[in-house]
Amino acid sequence: MSGAGAAERELVDGSGIRVAVVAGQWHDVIATGLLEGAQREIERLGATAQVIPVPGSFELPVVAKVALESGFDAAVALGVIIRGGTPHFEYVSDAATSGLTRVAIDTGKPVGFGVLTLDDEQQGIDRAGLPGSKEDKGAEAAHAAVATAVTLRGLRDGAGASAD
Repeated sequence: MSGAGAAERELVDGSGIRVAVVAGQWHDVIATGLLEGAQREIERLGATAQVIPVPGSFELPVVAKVALESGFDAAVALGVIIRGGTPHFEYVSDAATSGLTRVAIDTGKPVGFGVLTLDDEQQGIDRAGLPGSKEDKGAEAAHAAVATAVTLRGLRDGAGASAD
C-alpha cells in the first residue's frame, strides 16, 4: 500500500491560512471523495478554503498559480487520472505534476498534491477517503499544504531566523 510509512497528520494551527482547493471534475465519485477529505482537513486545522472547480487535471497548474498570485496562502490540487490504452495518461500526469511543482517554486507558496495517477478505478476508490477506503489522499494533500503554509509563515515572520 502506498500509504505505508506516511507521517501522522498532526494538528497545526492553520488559523489565518487561506487555501484554494482546485478540484478536477473527472471521475465524480473519486473526485468528490478527495474534495470532501481536503475540506474536512482544512476545517480541522482551522484554515479557510475556497473550492475552485476545473475541468480536469491538465488545468490544475494554471488555476492554482492564479489563485496563489491573487492572495491565497496555499493551494490544494485534486485530480484523478486513470491509465488508458493511449499515451494520454503519461502526458496529462507529467503536465499536472511538473506544472504544479513549477507553480509552488515560482510563487513560493505550497501546493498540496492530491492528483491520483491510477491504473484502474478501484485504486482511486481505495485512496479517495470514501467509506472503506484505505487512504485519504485529499486530506493528506490539504494537510501538507496547510502545514507548509504555517511553516513558511513562521519563516517569513522571522521565527526561523538564527541568532548569530
